[in-house]
Amino acid sequence: MRTGKQLILATKPFARDVTWKSWYYTLTTAIILAGLLTAVYINETLPVLRIACSILCGLVIVRMFVIYHDHQHHAILHRSLPADIIFTLFGIFVLAPTSIWKRSHDHHHNHNSKLFSASIGSYPIMTKEKFEGSTAAEQRAYLAVRHPLTILFGYLSMFVYGMCVRSFLCSPLKHWDSILALVLHIGAGIFIFLKLGWAGWLLLQFLPFFIACAIGAYLFYAQHNFPGVTFSDKEGWCHDNAAMASSSYMLMSPFWKWVTGNIGYHHIHHLNARVPFYRLPEAMANIPELQQAKTTTLHPREIWACLRLKVWHPEKNEMIPL
Repeated sequence: MRTGKQLILATKPFARDVTWKSWYYTLTTAIILAGLLTAVYINETLPVLRIACSILCGLVIVRMFVIYHDHQHHAILHRSLPADIIFTLFGIFVLAPTSIWKRSHDHHHNHNSKLFSASIGSYPIMTKEKFEGSTAAEQRAYLAVRHPLTILFGYLSMFVYGMCVRSFLCSPLKHWDSILALVLHIGAGIFIFLKLGWAGWLLLQFLPFFIACAIGAYLFYAQHNFPGVTFSDKEGWCHDNAAMASSSYMLMSPFWKWVTGNIGYHHIHHLNARVPFYRLPEAMANIPELQQAKTTTLHPREIWACLRLKVWHPEKNEMIPL
């Protein structure tokens, strides 16, 4: 069984962009999203169809975000000016502009599963001992970030506040695109409200973003906070073990694999972020070691099992509830 550098090298043949496929998936997803948004905008006389299109908008935003995420990793369409323009605009549209998303997400990849490192781009992790030794205010803040309602309302907590407001306040010059994204988002919301009323705003902006951000926030949480996950101190950390032991393989139906752009193959993505999303199943099928991944699903029982986990217990070597 290959480990370490040998396992990473085994993924290299799959870390090659197939340009026509990348453009095909990017443009078809963007066209589907634009078509659904247009259907919501013009379908005032068919409320059931309008609601269905609004929900589908949220799901397609998730898929487009994963494609955007791959571009930020340079897994697809690297050094393509048209792609850079498209994805820069999409990052602003989805309230995760490139300056803050790439910085925070790269930090996450470089420090995934490390204890006692800054929780930039990921959910914070405390050991049981550290939690019990923290002040009441620190405990409340820690639990609030990991609370199911915080994840459910990721639209406001992770994207509006975390990606836009907080990043801009921390570094206005570096993250000017964060405030631009927020201003444009609010401006678009006001325009939609004045043009279509509260129902139009709810279906054209709020519901799609609420759905997309809630799904995104949960996926990001559950792929590193699941029964069986392990964490290490900085001295015991290594890249391949962090990928295989601290990133889940989320079993999904073909429908959810399409919606999430194969992000459920998260252990492979963390092992080699240059593997395009559409080649992750191929890598899994051809590398036996990758088939030994720790798994979770979208079954309500397993969702609850993930959400219950709060702190790391070093003696038990597992995440536990409180």
